Amino acid sequence: MYTVTVRDHMMIAHSLRGEVFGPAQRLHGATYVVDAAFSGPELGPDGILLDIGAATELLRGVLGGLTYRNLDDEPDLAGANTTTEVLARTVADRLAAGAAALGPATRLVVTLHESHVAWASYERSL
Repeated sequence: MYTVTVRDHMMIAHSLRGEVFGPAQRLHGATYVVDAAFSGPELGPDGILLDIGAATELLRGVLGGLTYRNLDDEPDLAGANTTTEVLARTVADRLAAGAAALGPATRLVVTLHESHVAWASYERSL
């Protein structure tokens, strides 16, 4: 299995619903380092799993739709508790929509790093 990972970051604001979140129930900001790891069992005819430059641009575009925004006000996320796990799935689903043009990757894992000691991931098929 081959894996190619690209990285970027996003800065968001949001509030989380539920007593379990304590002070994070209030509006606050978060900066995530985001890794998108594309994998597959075969390389394409050029000997690559995907075009790294194109994958970087795709990730930048997806994150650009979220960064510097209050996610509480985003219609696409209405009603969602935008936890790190939910945001990882959101990013993965948005990346998957454009991944077919990148190469023969068949799996995607998106990891959002909240800090150097805590992160969450979401994995899906492409």
